[in-house]
Amino acid sequence: MKVTDLFKKYDVPAPRYTSYPTVPYWSDNPTTQDWLDSVSSGLKSAESSWSLYLHIPFCETLCTFCGCNTSITKNHKLENPYSQRLLQEIDLYLKNCPELLKRPLKSLHLGGGTPTFLSAANLKSLLQPLLSKVRRGSEFEASVEVDPRRTSQEQLETLASLGFNRVSLGVQDFDSEVQRLINRVQPFAMTKTITDQSRALGFASINFDLIYGLPKQTLDSITDMAQKTIELRPDRIALYSFALVPWIKPAQRLFKDDDVPQGQAKRELYERARDLLLNAGYQEIGMDHFALESDSLSKAHQSGKLHRNFMGYTDQKTEVMIGLGVSAIGESPTCFHQNEKILTRYEERIDALKLPTLRGHKLSKDDQTYRQQILELMCTGKVSLLDQDQVNDIKTYLAPMLADQLLILQENQLQVLPEGKPFLRNACMAFDKRLREKSPHTRIFSQAL
Repeated sequence: MKVTDLFKKYDVPAPRYTSYPTVPYWSDNPTTQDWLDSVSSGLKSAESSWSLYLHIPFCETLCTFCGCNTSITKNHKLENPYSQRLLQEIDLYLKNCPELLKRPLKSLHLGGGTPTFLSAANLKSLLQPLLSKVRRGSEFEASVEVDPRRTSQEQLETLASLGFNRVSLGVQDFDSEVQRLINRVQPFAMTKTITDQSRALGFASINFDLIYGLPKQTLDSITDMAQKTIELRPDRIALYSFALVPWIKPAQRLFKDDDVPQGQAKRELYERARDLLLNAGYQEIGMDHFALESDSLSKAHQSGKLHRNFMGYTDQKTEVMIGLGVSAIGESPTCFHQNEKILTRYEERIDALKLPTLRGHKLSKDDQTYRQQILELMCTGKVSLLDQDQVNDIKTYLAPMLADQLLILQENQLQVLPEGKPFLRNACMAFDKRLREKSPHTRIFSQAL
């Protein structure tokens, strides 16, 4: 079958599988106590560790491509009250889960929104006391997402002084017309300045977040994006597919349908960037990540220790992840947990000295099994099947992909062939029992390609 026909055939709505079950299929909601019990249970082993995610929702302007939970404001008086509530929230966890004090904090990630919406002083007043409350692991890593338009030398210096060693720059694209359409005008020189400053301050790894499939992107503009990225040579690159979900994010309705590349035309953008990055010495990792051979993400990929969570691919695997802040998600071996998504409700719960539980999902034994299989397929491109019944089921469900020579099934192992890599999300759907048993009646996922 021609490549063009394959893209038409498999470009269907599909989850991104940063979790399983996927959020729309969460059903068995935990109580706050259920969640706390699952955290404690996940940290029983002396070898266990945990990670921490802090969500800063504030952005001064709305980027129209964005699918994150954000609060658009220029009111910087919100910084300190929000930071203090984050400290109250971690105190609630430490009080109710003493295992968090016994086990090492392996990694901390500051995301958003725009974490550098916070001033250098407020970053310090938040992070210094927070880090003083916990025991950091011997190989502790701290990373931060920064918007080059909203980041200063002082902020980077503050973060470096607090032990932050990874920085992720939101770039998306370097083309001026694309930037105009996504409401993120960010000259190349601005990105270069933050990159150079981060290197000079000793950040061990620099990541660029790029997106393909944005409105008005062309093969020429994506070539320019890749070449400019290679010039600055970040250690890691996340090249995400633009998730066109205007039914969730109305700002995306500002785009004309003809402006947004789709199907094969969209995939050609990825392939062009991919070829240039590989020729420049980057390794392709998983579905949408690249890294230099010297970076720990590449080393984790080569050693079979690559992991995937709500933030994408990572070399850091922990038994528990705690999410602090409005809408933040946490996970344990048996439970997912999400905070209130509306800022005022989050504030009310914290002020009442209660964890701001909104929803979550208690994983059944089957959920845990399929979660692990999807994780293996997403991280290694292959997965062992449980028994002959699953072999027969997978053989039937994925018959079209097997016939199209995108996958190979040998005895009890399913493997994605190089030609099948663009269709990884489609292959994972075979293990998504909840999706297969109850297909959505409305649009909830972006296209697979």
